[in-house]
Amino acid sequence: MTSTAAASPVRRMTARDRDEAHRVVTPLELLVDLCFAVAVNLAGAQLVHAIAEDHAASGVVYYAMVFFAIWWAWMNFTWFASAYDNDDVPYRIVTLVQIAGILILAAGVSRAFEDHDFLVVYVGYLVMRLALCSQWLRAAHHATDPAERTMCRRYAGGVLACQAGWLVLLFVPEGAKPWVFPVMAIAEMCVPAVAERHWNSHWHPHHIAERYGLFTIIVLGETVLAATVAVKSAMDDDEALSELAPIAAGGILIVFAAWWIYFVVPAHDRLLSNKEGFLWGYGHYLIFASGAAIGAGLEVAVEQAVHKAHISATAAAAAVTIPTAVFLITVYVLHARYFKRGLAQQLVLPVAAVLVLLCTFLGHWAVLAAGLVAAATVATGVTLAARDTRYPLPTG
Repeated sequence: MTSTAAASPVRRMTARDRDEAHRVVTPLELLVDLCFAVAVNLAGAQLVHAIAEDHAASGVVYYAMVFFAIWWAWMNFTWFASAYDNDDVPYRIVTLVQIAGILILAAGVSRAFEDHDFLVVYVGYLVMRLALCSQWLRAAHHATDPAERTMCRRYAGGVLACQAGWLVLLFVPEGAKPWVFPVMAIAEMCVPAVAERHWNSHWHPHHIAERYGLFTIIVLGETVLAATVAVKSAMDDDEALSELAPIAAGGILIVFAAWWIYFVVPAHDRLLSNKEGFLWGYGHYLIFASGAAIGAGLEVAVEQAVHKAHISATAAAAAVTIPTAVFLITVYVLHARYFKRGLAQQLVLPVAAVLVLLCTFLGHWAVLAAGLVAAATVATGVTLAARDTRYPLPTG
């Protein structure tokens, strides 16, 4: 069942087969991702501004908060769609309402960063969550098993309860917001565990892996954009060419290596149960946030090189190397390590993460050095895997 044909007026919203063959991402899901990409881009732009103005600490805190809102909304949509997308007219209309909520949330990103005012973000979230609750209640109405009906209702109730809890964030003092936020974030992430205590939703492993892969490409696209900005700036400013060319080259190497390292292993092979699937899915917060932050860091490095940022070369380099290291180590922990054979293969990504961090202290050569380390990481992984003829695994 795909969205390439005309939608049926109304279908029963029943769980899809978890072993369904040829389960692929739909055009509607791609449209949703495109709208989330707008929010990701705006969050990255605000992070660039905060770091460039030497407000890295508060910038990172509010980036983490805003990105959680973006990521969790995407998670809610993605896992529900994997289990219940019936592609009829009501489903499409409710999804379009969710898209409207995404765009409202995106419109509030700047205010959340600059004024620490989450009202617009909250309104966008409210639109999305009410639409999501209607989907869960519709699934509950059509469920044939009482346990499945209870699961759907628990999801709807949990989402509404957490949405009410987020109201606190609007009224507490500014200094308390970074403390209230983690409490509500933990409450949100507990909802699936509570809801699926006696019945597991029928999310599709291959479909989920593909959805996460596509969103990874979206956040890496921020890095591609930043590298392109560096190249354009180098061509427009001959005097800064020697400073910007290494940043552009390093950024390109980092994004190519990040893509290679993430996609080299079959992630769906790890998604065998709810416990593994949810831990894997939750861990992607760090992959998505760090992937987008690499692009923001490259923009900071460019601004510092052309003397538009009020920070040192070391601080600008750290804006690239730290998220790159986080990306590498998180990919390793989540799934790459399960496909490595022997100590040498297991050490490749952890050692690479440490070396990337050490590149921070190389001045205006730091980004290029980090890119070379990332490229060498891929080359080392390919070589070690090729030598291990006992296991015909993907290389990288």
